Amino acid sequence: MMENTSSKKRIDSASRVIMATPRTIYQAFINSEALASWLPPEGMSGQIDTFDAREGGNYRMTLTYIGADQISAGKSSENTDVVQGKFLTLVPDERVVQLIEFESEDPAYAGLMTMTWTLTSLPEGTDVTVVCENVPEGIRQEDHEEGLNSTLENLASFKERQQ
Repeated sequence: MMENTSSKKRIDSASRVIMATPRTIYQAFINSEALASWLPPEGMSGQIDTFDAREGGNYRMTLTYIGADQISAGKSSENTDVVQGKFLTLVPDERVVQLIEFESEDPAYAGLMTMTWTLTSLPEGTDVTVVCENVPEGIRQEDHEEGLNSTLENLASFKERQQ
C-alpha cells in the first residue's frame, strides 16, 4: 500500500540548454501549431483539438503513435493518448504551469499531473526544465523520462531552426 501512495506522488523531470532566448521558447508554448509540432515525443505526432493560451485557458491534444509496433500503446485508444491541459500559470519568458489529465478508462492513468516548465536565461541560451508532479502510476518512470528528454530535443530542434 505504501508504494501505491508514493507512486501517486511521483515526480519526474528533465532539463536541457536550448540555444534560443527565453522569449522565443515561451512563444512555442502559447502558439498551438508550434506546440503540436514539438511537444509529442519521438514516435508520436500531435494534433491540437482546442487551444486557449491564457491563465485558466484549456487545450486538448491528441497524440498518435506512429508505426505498427506502437499499436496498443495508447492510453486513450489503441494508438492515441488524448490529453486535456489547463494553463494554470503563464509568466512570459519565465514559466508555464499546466495541469494535465489523460483521457483513459484505465485507472492507472487517472488523476491530474502538474507540469511546470521553467525558462532560465543563460549566456549560451536558455535552460529549460520540466518538472512533472503526481505522475500517473501507469506511466513507467523510464518511459516518461525518455519522453520528456525527447520532447526537449524536439523543442531545441524547433527553436534553434528559427533563430
